[in-house]
Amino acid sequence: MSTRTPGGDIPIRRLDRILAFMSLGLAVLSIGCFVAVIIARPAGVTDFTEGLWPVVALLPLIALPVAFLMIVALLIMTFVRRARANRGN
Repeated sequence: MSTRTPGGDIPIRRLDRILAFMSLGLAVLSIGCFVAVIIARPAGVTDFTEGLWPVVALLPLIALPVAFLMIVALLIMTFVRRARANRGN
């Protein structure tokens, strides 16, 4: 069992919220674009070189790894902050 720190919970910083919401937004946008490409191929959209389709097809390749790295950075920052708070008590 873990023990609670006497000082209470650690406050959530603005940077933590920004990273969390940006990573969530990128992941949702990437999955939406991935689903759009999956639906567009059987629907007959064979030319993915015109219009907005190149961006829609390329976005999941870039945004999902970036979202994953942002989540990892958020976890590392949280663990470091909690370790510093526990060390100070």
